[in-house]
Amino acid sequence: MIGHTLSGRYELLARVGGGGMALVYKARDLLLNRFVAVKVLRHQFTHDDEFVKRFRREAQAAASLSHPNIVSIYDVGQVEDTYYIVMEYIDGANLNEIIRDRAPLQPDEAVRVASQICDALEHAHHNQIIHRDIKPHNILIGNNGRVKVTDFGIARAVTSSTITQTGSVVGSVHYFSPEHAKGVATGEKSDIYSLGIVLYQMLTGRLPFLGESPISVALKHLQEPFEAPRSVNPYIPQSVENIIVKAMRKNPLERYQSATEMLRDLETCLQPTRMNEPAARFLSDEDEESEKTRVIPAIRPDMRQTLEVPVQAAATAGDTDVRWNSEGLTERKRSWVLPTVLGVLAAVLIAVLIWAINALGDIVKSPDVKVPEVVNRSEQEARDMLEEAGLIVDSVVLEEPSKEIPEGFVTKQTKQGATVAKGAIIQLTISTGEDLPTMPDFTGKKFEEAKQSLIDMGVDADNVLPSEIFDESEPGTVIRSNPKPDQEFEPSETTVTLTVSKGREAFEMPILIDLSESEAKATIEKYNLKLPEDKITRTPSYTPKGKVFKQFPAETNEKVTEGTEISIWISTGYPEDAKEEPLNVIVYPAEDGKESTISIKYSDARGDNLELPATKISRMTQIPVTLVLAPGKDGHIMIYRDGQFLQEQWFPYADIPTGGTTVNTESEQPDSNEPENEPAADEDADAAAGGQLENAQ
Repeated sequence: MIGHTLSGRYELLARVGGGGMALVYKARDLLLNRFVAVKVLRHQFTHDDEFVKRFRREAQAAASLSHPNIVSIYDVGQVEDTYYIVMEYIDGANLNEIIRDRAPLQPDEAVRVASQICDALEHAHHNQIIHRDIKPHNILIGNNGRVKVTDFGIARAVTSSTITQTGSVVGSVHYFSPEHAKGVATGEKSDIYSLGIVLYQMLTGRLPFLGESPISVALKHLQEPFEAPRSVNPYIPQSVENIIVKAMRKNPLERYQSATEMLRDLETCLQPTRMNEPAARFLSDEDEESEKTRVIPAIRPDMRQTLEVPVQAAATAGDTDVRWNSEGLTERKRSWVLPTVLGVLAAVLIAVLIWAINALGDIVKSPDVKVPEVVNRSEQEARDMLEEAGLIVDSVVLEEPSKEIPEGFVTKQTKQGATVAKGAIIQLTISTGEDLPTMPDFTGKKFEEAKQSLIDMGVDADNVLPSEIFDESEPGTVIRSNPKPDQEFEPSETTVTLTVSKGREAFEMPILIDLSESEAKATIEKYNLKLPEDKITRTPSYTPKGKVFKQFPAETNEKVTEGTEISIWISTGYPEDAKEEPLNVIVYPAEDGKESTISIKYSDARGDNLELPATKISRMTQIPVTLVLAPGKDGHIMIYRDGQFLQEQWFPYADIPTGGTTVNTESEQPDSNEPENEPAADEDADAAAGGQLENAQ
């Protein structure tokens, strides 16, 4: 059928498995564009009503379950004589293949797989579904390690009157439970027995019961003990062997009572305190020691008619005293005679005692008294009243919580208001006060979730108050509560304060620009920020070598919290195409001999309108200025004297001379002390603007 498309939607790509009843294909869901598994009923069974019903029952049983360890059912359909089920596709292998390739598995892996199977069975049993065919072939393990139980083809609801066909048993004989092999009704404990065999096989690499025929294997399930797992694989912890032994008890009453109980045992069996616990012992073990020899039953001809063997029940489930002869099952030993005789004698004796008591009662009859009502009275007052009436207070006083009756007062009494013989015993029940609930532990839960839980407990919504603080916890989650966890409180009267995390406290990002690498690291450490080595970038820049010229986060007012990762960029010098031009700016005072203040502003590749420190002069002075020019960025100097603009000059990138340049603010020396208005040179080039260059000239 590979290449066919079912219902115009499911394109069959490859066959991935199959059994006696159906074939399984990997397919593509053309509507949702995803891979699915499609189980198709074999054509030889499409006209067999029983197989069609069983096939449909699988879809119904599995579709009623929703659990991460159970294969999901997406769709069912029929195209002419082709019946199919569309299921979740599991990319992985089945447990049988894993056992075949790698058994025995390590105990922790086997327990992990068994726990997930047990979790799936717990969900199925909770929904009244018994699988009845738990075996490694029906356990899928995805590449992500997730275990999925599949193939509910012979599952039935536990409310059915029987889960066996007339005269036969359905299922896989090597994983039968004894009651399954007998052909009697099976339940949750039958799945637990099968899971015990699967766990046995994972840890030993072999099956507990083998035989020449299905019938011989079924009889071994009924009668023979299996080889202890630790004798096959001594590396199995005793605690794990105990789980296998308990799950595989022939008497269902000695097995785990539910999948939940077995799951709890699996979850703790590898803890160091349990690894070497004593071997499990059962009451029936002593009986088996005293009855070593049992006769194997003969097989009736009608029992050989099917591979799925019927083994009729010799007694009720859990009967360990079964006797067989060459004709099959015989009656029990007639052991009823002695108990019958003893029972008759006991009945006669009781009758005589009753007659004697009645006769003595007529002779020695104590006076009757009316039992006083002591409910709602203190314990001491109640005792006094009863003793005064000639009654005896039972030495065992019961206790119970009560909302209506205060602590220490009587809530109940026996024989209240009745007339009894003097000296009768009266039992009292005393109030322990209101049975108050305890505060749950909401740590780590969202505030709204915790608030709703408190409202459900009876706390008024207005009495649930948040108190926000900065904390390492996730914002919006509860850190603590008042009242504290496990503390009793009255829901209708208590105001509950939940302390909620606002997350880490935010602060303004420190400015790192123009700091050296060591200074930047010290600042980052001071604020408890993080600077991974891969967040430090060293590259040319027009910032002086070794200085930070870029950071992230970069905004001046940007908020950060402790632990935030920071990125910085550090200059390794000027770029190769930068030109460094040293200048000598000659300036004069406004009046020779009198002090003037000279200010120089400049623009170059490092930035615009950069300013040198003001210089005071009283005679002609040369002020050195170095410009750093870049392609597309010329130099520019503006000179001010006593706050008045004096001169400006441009230095194109292409026209920079090879040597230094002198910029004179006077075309000639002044004749008088009047200020001159000739150009002056711009300032030194130490501020940061573009890239970096060590020495352009």
